[in-house]
Amino acid sequence: MVSLTINGRHYSVDAEPDTPLLFVLRDTLGLTGTKYGCGIAQCGACTVHLDGQAMRSCQVPLDSVGTQAITTIEAIEQDDVGRKVVEAWVALQVPQCGYCQSGQVMAATALLKQTSQPTDKDIADAMTNLCRCGTYNAIAAAVRQAAA
Repeated sequence: MVSLTINGRHYSVDAEPDTPLLFVLRDTLGLTGTKYGCGIAQCGACTVHLDGQAMRSCQVPLDSVGTQAITTIEAIEQDDVGRKVVEAWVALQVPQCGYCQSGQVMAATALLKQTSQPTDKDIADAMTNLCRCGTYNAIAAAVRQAAA
């Protein structure tokens, strides 16, 4: 059994130590807001926070989590910065298909928690998640609005 703290709640999970965190979140615990995209940490659809750092959960083995607090999209609006990011996403109607957007919101929230007034370069450097619909300009605008 592995003990995890996810969105402020404690869970005991019976899974192999090398199981990717993504599959524990989605398949074992039913937290399906975190999406499976590529499985090789390239697209960012599976982004969650580990102790506030944006991580691609498809490549985080369960046994590497340790005592780090996990935050998923399901709880991001409980955070003041996360709430501002979601509000900006809605106000600017960022999503098209929406599949990647939970990962985008998680990446943007982590950025703004580290750099409250990011430059355009900061945004470009941090927002490396892929968006098949190409909403990159709207994503950058929403990050700037959330920072304002």
